Amino acid sequence: MTLTARPTPAWLLPQDCRLADLLEVLADRTRIEEHPHASRLEGQVPVYAAARLVAAATAGAESRRDVLGEIARGLADGPGIIVVEGAFEAEVVDRVTAAFEATIDEQRSAGTASGDHFAKPGANDRVWNALEKLAVADPEAFVDYYANDVLAIAATAWLGPGYQVTSQVNVVNPGGAGQTVHRDYHLGFQSDETCARYPAHVHALSQALTLQGAVAHCDMPVESGPTLYLPHSQKYAYGYVAYQRPEFQEYFVAHHVQLPLAKGDAVFFNPALFHAAGTNRSAGIRRMANLLQVSSAFGRTMETVDRQRVVEAVYPTLLARRAAGMGERALANAVAAGAEAYAFPTNLDRDQPVGGMAPPSQADVVAHALAEGSDPAELHRRLDAQADARRSH
Repeated sequence: MTLTARPTPAWLLPQDCRLADLLEVLADRTRIEEHPHASRLEGQVPVYAAARLVAAATAGAESRRDVLGEIARGLADGPGIIVVEGAFEAEVVDRVTAAFEATIDEQRSAGTASGDHFAKPGANDRVWNALEKLAVADPEAFVDYYANDVLAIAATAWLGPGYQVTSQVNVVNPGGAGQTVHRDYHLGFQSDETCARYPAHVHALSQALTLQGAVAHCDMPVESGPTLYLPHSQKYAYGYVAYQRPEFQEYFVAHHVQLPLAKGDAVFFNPALFHAAGTNRSAGIRRMANLLQVSSAFGRTMETVDRQRVVEAVYPTLLARRAAGMGERALANAVAAGAEAYAFPTNLDRDQPVGGMAPPSQADVVAHALAEGSDPAELHRRLDAQADARRSH
């Protein structure tokens, strides 16, 4: 899943990234014979017809394994992306679009603007946690939409059973600027310095923990800015520490692939694929996509731990140890063992990333309070405020 011209070392450092290594990976070409259930290739991307794909995947256990294996190989060792034409029925898509538009109107009326990870906040329209909001606003539309076979086939092919679906609506308005090239969640939402602190095998693992998808909620000609992507780039081992570097950004802008989509088409891709939403250069198309981020069942701890209870219990001792001369590294180790050090999952409507791609984690809040010498009551207030902001409603 991760190939470069050089053996992969234990640590992937930004200063070791070489565009030449990415180009060697990109020399791979997609072969239609490796995607026998696909109708054709476009821009090195296998394009499937939904009816044919579903028929093959439901024709029996052996046929299903063949289809799922084909999709998984394409996402891992092939181009890293597939398109499924007619994945969602247009009538169902229209009903869900209406619910999304109503939510966007409510956000505008309330004066709230949703930020974005890789684009200017407020330039376009976002609906965070659209899955939950749709379920509450229109349960019938939710059931009809998520009863979809294509989504279940793609998610199972990449993640196996027990997956969890999340959804974020992205509307790029006419004239709305696109995103910068990036990789996606988990490591894709970290700075290159943070990514470099994770060993190389975690870089390989990160892409197996989620499946990225997008459902077109309107026709998307190229001028409306459908997603830009770089086939086979998910196999570049240094990608998480490389994509923010200027030479990689410039190469992506000059060499990306972009395919038009029709309403109801779906795209599924490896989160490590270099990609970006495009700029909407159309005169009147509000380009709406429902972005699906499907998570592995295995991305969870075995036990339920009330982390806030833990850190509030030990915080007075942390203050005392700090006053007595305990070193910063030792204090940080104790905070890391007790606090939640990852910023997600959260409510991105209220806990938005400011000054970076991720909001502060619970561990960040504790560390800042400790550095300031804040008293336990102040830490409690900050943690309560953070916990409230992270709730889904």
